Amino acid sequence: MSRRDQIIMTADEVDAYLKSKLTIVINSIGRDGVPHPAPMWFAVEDDGAIVMTTFTKSQKIQNLKRDPRVTLLLEDGTVYAELRGVIFHGVAELHRDTDSVVRILREINARGRDGGGADALSEAEQAGMRVQAEKRTAMRIRLTKVVSWDHRKLGGVY
Repeated sequence: MSRRDQIIMTADEVDAYLKSKLTIVINSIGRDGVPHPAPMWFAVEDDGAIVMTTFTKSQKIQNLKRDPRVTLLLEDGTVYAELRGVIFHGVAELHRDTDSVVRILREINARGRDGGGADALSEAEQAGMRVQAEKRTAMRIRLTKVVSWDHRKLGGVY
């Protein structure tokens, strides 16, 4: 078995790893072809799509209007034997309607709470999200490829 085959994460491992993180790095493609990385809070929908929102006037949205292809990166580890991560390739769908943006803001907010989730949001928080949504665009990333690694599976042997 190759080293590569030994460190690939299973689908369940990728799912658990994804759900354990609050921030993901999205890479869009700039006008000049240079990757544009940006850390983002995100949520995962039931169908596996990764969703996030950002300001409509942001560079990310301008890039995605030109070219909707993205890569997303999750990673951790401080020494080689602990390195693990996932790169997701996908295509971004952009949604400007306020209800979609609010729904995704609620999902993201729920992930960052220790309990109660989106249902525990106060009326003021919900009203604030609706105001914020007016200036934001939702991104729904349809995944096309997943590449993963978990060096911990090697047991310290490289």
